[in-house]
Amino acid sequence: MRRSSRRLSLLMAPALTAVLLALHPGTAHAADPAPLADGFYADPDSSAQRWVDANRGDGRAPAIQASIANVPTGRWFGNWSGPIGAATGAYTGAAAAAGKLPIMVAYNIPDRDVCAGQSGGGAGSAADYRAWIAAFATGIGNRPAVVVLEPDSLGDESCMTPAQISERNALLTDAIGQFTAKAPNARVYLDAGNPAWLSADTMARHLAAAGVAGAHGFSLNVSNYLTTGENVAYANAVNAALRSTKGFTKPFVIDTSRNGNGSDGAWCNPAGRRIGTASTWGGGAEMLLWIKVPGESDGNCGVGAGSAAGQFLPEVAYKMIHGY
Repeated sequence: MRRSSRRLSLLMAPALTAVLLALHPGTAHAADPAPLADGFYADPDSSAQRWVDANRGDGRAPAIQASIANVPTGRWFGNWSGPIGAATGAYTGAAAAAGKLPIMVAYNIPDRDVCAGQSGGGAGSAADYRAWIAAFATGIGNRPAVVVLEPDSLGDESCMTPAQISERNALLTDAIGQFTAKAPNARVYLDAGNPAWLSADTMARHLAAAGVAGAHGFSLNVSNYLTTGENVAYANAVNAALRSTKGFTKPFVIDTSRNGNGSDGAWCNPAGRRIGTASTWGGGAEMLLWIKVPGESDGNCGVGAGSAAGQFLPEVAYKMIHGY
């Protein structure tokens, strides 16, 4: 699979070749992330961009365009995405044509967000999810991508029965296997919640049970506000636990889209938050990524009262740019 991917890289644009080189540890210059420092794909159909396009006369639009819509951010895929293989294929195809690396989020696990409920839903059955995630991976194919796998899924276990936990672990392990087989150039990061949710030892156990050994790494702080430093310390503790119990460690990525002012202890649309470091390689993690679009609501709560999860709120976005 990797030989065929390298052959494809020779036929692609130089910028995309740099992406592929960075994704192959055995390839010359693979250890140098510099070619990807500005190489992430900015979603041309993000909620922020759609709002700007529809509201060019709004005084907030220039700032939202420059400081949010133009920043490469994750595209979330779920049961709203239509035929999923076509959706992921089109998105990774557009990124490849631009010579950029797409950031993608798979968010369709059954009983999604079972504890908080603000983003509830997901596939209707385990069989439905297996088919969905297989098609997700097939759509990516040999193209490079960053995939964050199922935010919240391992932090939610306190609200689940042992049978539900066992099924979820099996689904996540299968999902990782699907990407390995069908999307060999995708870097898959199994979501590991955030430092304020579970202890590092507990999260390490959850990650291991869900098959993180087969994933490229794990993700932290998705849709949360904790500082990069707090997340790095937590990731190091998770890796220490994985090393001592399982004999391996994993790279990690951190969602920095809304952590510029850190957290005030609330997770659902708290006031006074600020955008953080734009998507880049390094920064204490393998990558700092904007996974959640700043300005998208966490649900009917906080400064997003009356909104639905995922709804773009321009005033919240504008205030995040300035930190008030």
